[in-house]
Amino acid sequence: MKMLTQEEAKRICDKVMSLSKADECRVQISGSRNGNIRYARNAVSTAGLIENTQLTVSVAFGKKQGTASINEFDDKSLEKVVRRAEDVARLAPENPEFLPAIKKQDYKPSATFSDATAAIDPEYRAAVAAASINSAKQKGLVAAGFFSDTTGFETVANSNGVFGYQTLSNLGFTVTTRTEDGRGSGWVTRSANDARKFDAREASEIAIEKALKSVEAKALEPGRYTVILEPAATSEIIGRMFGAFDARQADEGRSFLAKKGGGNRLGEKLFDEQVNIWADPWNPDVPVLPWDSQAMLARERADVIKNGKVASLDYTRYWAEKNGQRATGRHGNMIMAGGGKSTEELIANTKKGILVTRTWYIRMVDPQSLLLTGLTRDGTFYIENGKIKHPVKNFRFNESPVTMLNNIDELGKPVVIGGDEVRYQMLIPPMKVRDFNFTSLSDAV
Repeated sequence: MKMLTQEEAKRICDKVMSLSKADECRVQISGSRNGNIRYARNAVSTAGLIENTQLTVSVAFGKKQGTASINEFDDKSLEKVVRRAEDVARLAPENPEFLPAIKKQDYKPSATFSDATAAIDPEYRAAVAAASINSAKQKGLVAAGFFSDTTGFETVANSNGVFGYQTLSNLGFTVTTRTEDGRGSGWVTRSANDARKFDAREASEIAIEKALKSVEAKALEPGRYTVILEPAATSEIIGRMFGAFDARQADEGRSFLAKKGGGNRLGEKLFDEQVNIWADPWNPDVPVLPWDSQAMLARERADVIKNGKVASLDYTRYWAEKNGQRATGRHGNMIMAGGGKSTEELIANTKKGILVTRTWYIRMVDPQSLLLTGLTRDGTFYIENGKIKHPVKNFRFNESPVTMLNNIDELGKPVVIGGDEVRYQMLIPPMKVRDFNFTSLSDAV
């Protein structure tokens, strides 16, 4: 099915709600065109295009809820999906935390759509792969990468007059480049809302340079080191922290933000005062939908950490009402303040340390302290007197983002980071951190 215009989406939502016999009705429609190309060993392996439009109906009789989805939009199918949701609701037990549908919201549009990204076609994707592969071949290296692009729309509506419609687009790119003998490996990732901000050749050259420089890695004794974490490495660690900023988890003693004896640590200084992190749906570099798709609540700009203090927590509607707080839409991006220096400038200002390109295979060790374990890979280097001296074997680390954000020496210039393992679109700086805990060596490159 083709992408729906705002008028078409509104007409379908109104039709669905008019068919419902329930006490209330909520409708969501999402449509997308997802293109991709994948390559390995310097040759394209797969390419594809997936288009889908889906409608989800949620209804309630009292506190009994039912949900059903469909991707057919003729009148008979629309009535079928409404009746199915109603049948499910009648059979469901009452939800003790049920809240009625929200009232009408003011959704301020955000710049989530780019004509340049929407214009991406098979020739563009092939050119991305060719640029990356050819650059690797010229240096006698082997490249494996994945490029994907999405263009679509989102619609939300309910029987209380809520309606929101917005188009969106995004692209993502990752490539791993290795030497033929597998002893050197480099990696890079890119994410952008606007295709004009993406350069496949520039990104690939970074992975190539790291692959060439990471050959003949030397073993370094595990321990605590000053590290320079590139933004991709940082995002994989601190990105796992923000889920713990849920007020209910904290109030119930299930997160690092729980206070002994009850309550939460809102307002407490838990991080270095250089740490300032906020969410902003309208940021031009990492724009997101102006509503939380699950709750349909309008998003707002919100400080999360301000000068090292916990500035806000996420309240669901139920937990907000129970505790006399105000619920707002869950954040869709995270933006961290930094300085003006590049990663290279941070290196130049480091007497001794380790540069980490990427953190990977991260797992939770202790939710109460947010202690994580994971590995470095695809380019880890020893720094001495402001220069990269030689590559080092990869490490396993045990570290908490809370501790890490208390040990900051310096922050660099923020860059856009997204990807499959990052929950949020992020604008995040490279950072120089002291006493990072490497616990053992890893033979992987």
